[in-house]
Amino acid sequence: MDLDAYLARIGWEGPLRPDLETLRAVHRRHVAAIPFENLEVILGRPVLLDIKALQDKMVAQRRGGYCYEQNSLLAAALERIGFSVSGLGARVRAGSETLRPVTHMALKVEADGEEWLCDVGFGGEGLLEPLPLREGAEAGQGKWWFGIGREEKDVYVLRTRRPDGWRDLYAVGPEDRFPIDYVLMNHYTSTHPRSPFVSRPIIQQTEPDLRRMFVGTTLATAHHDGSMEQRVVGVEELAEVLRSEFRIELDAADSSTLARVYSSGT
Repeated sequence: MDLDAYLARIGWEGPLRPDLETLRAVHRRHVAAIPFENLEVILGRPVLLDIKALQDKMVAQRRGGYCYEQNSLLAAALERIGFSVSGLGARVRAGSETLRPVTHMALKVEADGEEWLCDVGFGGEGLLEPLPLREGAEAGQGKWWFGIGREEKDVYVLRTRRPDGWRDLYAVGPEDRFPIDYVLMNHYTSTHPRSPFVSRPIIQQTEPDLRRMFVGTTLATAHHDGSMEQRVVGVEELAEVLRSEFRIELDAADSSTLARVYSSGT
């Protein structure tokens, strides 16, 4: 891993100690710099999870990625800095009570004598900073508020507080997960016809006071008070929206392919 290139990508020039201050800073800068996106799937290419491919895409090409890509890159960087990092698997709830498969990747990181939930790849409602992985933990991060609940069998639940109350985002089991586990999850997420990531662009960016989301053909800006502005994006403005709203610039070939796929789905 080229740690210097990664740190330049996220804009961090501070100290590199395996402590909570560094963990918070790297996590926060990563979220701010690298957008959530599934464009490789929409472009018809496999999503690769080896470190070289992740660096080529998200660091050198300044693209984004989804959970397996983003959290794998963060884990590699944190391990190089000296942190103890474990992979986790999560069942996404997003407010639903339906039992869903384990398809989300998150991280458990040890810092300052405590375990922290780290996740730079959940998308629109994701964490900005690490959160203590213990029952009852709560923290405001920018305008957003997060908490941790605990259920039977040592299952922890990440929640976000909305104007109408708490909403479950995902449930994390106690079992450590390994790269081979994410290969299988990634295959399902990027190829299964029922996966939400195979049929439409999903691009998101969380900021301290708002969230930008581009899903299907709709660009939306969500605020902490529950208000939202949204509009439909035409194919002729697609490239500009990606550039101006999410800092994603595709080359001519990929732009042409994406426009063709986008037009066929509208």
